[in-house]
Amino acid sequence: MVSLLNYPCGLLHKFDKKYDELIEQARKENPLPKTTEKKRGRKKKGKILALVERLANYKASVCLFIHNFNVPFDNNQAERDLRMIKVKTKVSGCFRTEEGARDYLKIMSYVGTAHKQGYNAYEAIKNAITGHPDFIFE
Repeated sequence: MVSLLNYPCGLLHKFDKKYDELIEQARKENPLPKTTEKKRGRKKKGKILALVERLANYKASVCLFIHNFNVPFDNNQAERDLRMIKVKTKVSGCFRTEEGARDYLKIMSYVGTAHKQGYNAYEAIKNAITGHPDFIFE
């Protein structure tokens, strides 16, 4: 079985070139809006051009997943982590106290970290209760 740790340099160059071409095309199709009024400060770009500028300025961050396979393509894991809070509030209605909410988040953070490192949630909680919570950080 062949494992690909990164893309070949030629393919990375093609990705970068195509990205730059798309940014230039977007800039041409979405020029600065013409204003008749004289206002101080910078001109408004509009939402589309502002997005194009952000994609151009943060190209390295936007394309990081292409250069580093350890970086996920999307941020769905963060969204899934937050989903448990929504489920908890839907089932229970709310957290009774701010301290209770903090405790819940600490426990969920600990269990989530254990799970991401390949440990069983039950074992992680058992080790925390028996006084060995740091086993997952070894």
